[in-house]
Amino acid sequence: MIDKRLIIRKISLISKDLKPLKSISFLSKEEYFKSPIWEVQAERYLERIIGRIIDINYHLITELGNPPPPDYFQSFIELGKLKILPFEFSQKIASYAGLRNRLVHEYNALDEGKIYQAINKAMKDIPKYLRYIEKFIKK
Repeated sequence: MIDKRLIIRKISLISKDLKPLKSISFLSKEEYFKSPIWEVQAERYLERIIGRIIDINYHLITELGNPPPPDYFQSFIELGKLKILPFEFSQKIASYAGLRNRLVHEYNALDEGKIYQAINKAMKDIPKYLRYIEKFIKK
């Protein structure tokens, strides 16, 4: 059974983390790279947000009676197959799984420019993802 309270709590935490990330997204590239603090904060917010999104993905997939996907990337694709997300959108945002893995496992080898780009991409994609999930759980 889908635990709507769990999903709403995760959405709330994601939304809370999006607020400071949005502030960082307003920085110019020059301002962003001037201080390493911005990068560290952005990385941590992105890691937390993506981790919670993946938690939502797995919860929905398994509680709808499906086996857990073999990896995080597939969790996004599966939400498209289940029509929780539009399939094209699920394919687009599946790349967040790779970003999450780089943030967690390749800490010293991160491309700061890609993190900066990911912030702005996330500010468009993540709210859209949350709206799709909220719409689904309200059914």
